Parts: sequence; structure tokens; C-alpha cells
Amino acid sequence: MTAPSSPANRPASIHGTAVKVGSAAVLIRGPSGSGKSRLALELILAGRSQQIAATTLVGDDRLLMDTTEHELVVRPAPELAGLIEVRGLGIRRCDFAPDAVVGLVVDLAAADAARLPPPSALSVTISGIRLPRIAVPVGYAPLPLVVAALTTTQG
Repeated sequence: MTAPSSPANRPASIHGTAVKVGSAAVLIRGPSGSGKSRLALELILAGRSQQIAATTLVGDDRLLMDTTEHELVVRPAPELAGLIEVRGLGIRRCDFAPDAVVGLVVDLAAADAARLPPPSALSVTISGIRLPRIAVPVGYAPLPLVVAALTTTQG
């Protein structure tokens, strides 16, 4: 990872959750109650069961986002580092990564989600960085889509 851009460019605070899967982060976005924390926990469990690469929480609910030369980097908000909401249990403490380069964006409850999305829907540009994207419709389980994106190649 390269050094962040100039100090004048302070990291943006965004509403979202991120997990580091292997060497890259999955950035999970969506409205409140859409399942960001749940998907993060499911990905962590999939990593523990070796369905995907080792997975660690970066941050839940709020992240700091910055860009380097060609990468989007996320970090936990300091006051929330190592905390994740688990519905039915409350706020729980867990291991976390201090930062990660985003490699995939997952948009939950996405209005443009489609069974066979057009190529334009399969990527998003955030702070000038183009990233692969999965748009998940309301009521659809996102875990299989994310696991497929992480473990398969386009046909």
C-alpha cells in the first residue's frame, strides 16, 4: 500500500461496513437495516470455515475512506474499531484489521440490481477509483453472490 494522498485530503467518513478477505477488502454499503453487519459476520464465518480466504473485520457502521495513487483504502472509525453489531446479541468485540485496500463493493438493497446485470452495473467509481461491484436486491441473500464473486471468474 502506498502513502495516503496529501494531508489536506482528510479521510472521508462513510456509512458502511468492510471486511478484509485475503489481501483485499469487501466494502458493504446500504441503508440502515439492510444487513451490512450480518453480511460481514457471514463472510467472517465463511473465512473461518475456509470457504473463502481468511476474513477479518475492518470496521462496522462507519469507516474512514482515503485514496492513494490508484487504491481506495478503508479504516475503522477509531471509536468503533473492533466492534460489530450482531442482531439479537448487541454490540460485540472482535479482531479487526487496521486498514485494507478495497477490492469489491457490495451494494445491498440496490435499486439497479438485476438477474443479469449490464456490464455498466458491475463496477462503480468511488473517489476516482474504479472497483468491481455487486448490486443485491432487497430480500435476496447476498452471501452466495459475494462468495461467487470472490471464488469464480467471469465466463
